[in-house]
Amino acid sequence: MKTSGGTTRTARREAMAAWTAQLQDEITRFFEGLDGGRFEEASWERQGGGGGRSRLLVDGAVFEKAGVNRALVEGILPPEAAKRLGGNVPTDITPYFFATGVSVVAHPRSPMVPTVHLNVRYFELTDADGRLHDAWYGGGTDLTPMHPFPEDARHFHRALKWACDSHDPRLYPAHKAWCDEYFRNLHRANEARGIGGVFFDHLRPTEAPFQLDAEALHAYVTSVGRALDDAYGPIVHARRDLPYSERDKALQLFRRGRYVEFNLVHDRGTIFGLQTGARTESVLMSLPPLASWPASVDHAPGSIEAELTAMLAPRDWAAEA
Repeated sequence: MKTSGGTTRTARREAMAAWTAQLQDEITRFFEGLDGGRFEEASWERQGGGGGRSRLLVDGAVFEKAGVNRALVEGILPPEAAKRLGGNVPTDITPYFFATGVSVVAHPRSPMVPTVHLNVRYFELTDADGRLHDAWYGGGTDLTPMHPFPEDARHFHRALKWACDSHDPRLYPAHKAWCDEYFRNLHRANEARGIGGVFFDHLRPTEAPFQLDAEALHAYVTSVGRALDDAYGPIVHARRDLPYSERDKALQLFRRGRYVEFNLVHDRGTIFGLQTGARTESVLMSLPPLASWPASVDHAPGSIEAELTAMLAPRDWAAEA
């Protein structure tokens, strides 16, 4: 997959649009297979260029709410906005942007099953004549447990490590560390949202430290986009039918509250979507249907609440026995 050089802007964008459409279809089938329910789709258009398809599954057998969204947006980007995004463009041109990606968030009904998030995206900046000035990939996937099952964290990370190592063994440790750093509620004493996964942004072909060519880089990001089958599917099957108590449900709602805080206060994707005129309902599909903010939090030593909090500290899950 070329992102520069001899590939025209139209051909490049058509290829990227087909890529995200295929991933959306594959991930939709994956979640429908887990749940047995069906997603409803809503199409939307963005004033200024582009639009998307939002797919939502609500009140399923396994998932209270699951969204698999695809966006393809384009238009003029103010130079200061391009700089905030980390784009490399000359200061004397008005950048035109094109972005496409797939965003996934699934909130299970049972507190025994963890919440999962996945996103892969492609972004490029051109001038008015279509000359490409910058292009990069971003994305990742992470797991947010609602009950302390360390073996689930180990499985998730091992599956991701295997997927990353098939492209370059340096990718997993670098992007795991990036994920551990990114998904944190800074206003909550730097508390992690979950047990991490992999996260990356501004990955460009042949750029240090990995120097993957365009095709290899595209293949890596595609592998991340397809990682849930191995990384998440077995966890759902193992936990979906476990019994749970009202206390377990209360802990789930509490952790969901922290999830909401991160997405609304810190998440770049949420902020970008709201600032660029994307469909608000699609941007906010990552929020759970129910959450809670108790007046006080007292996690007694040895409690499941304390055990879950301890799991949030970054560690090398893939290497644990």
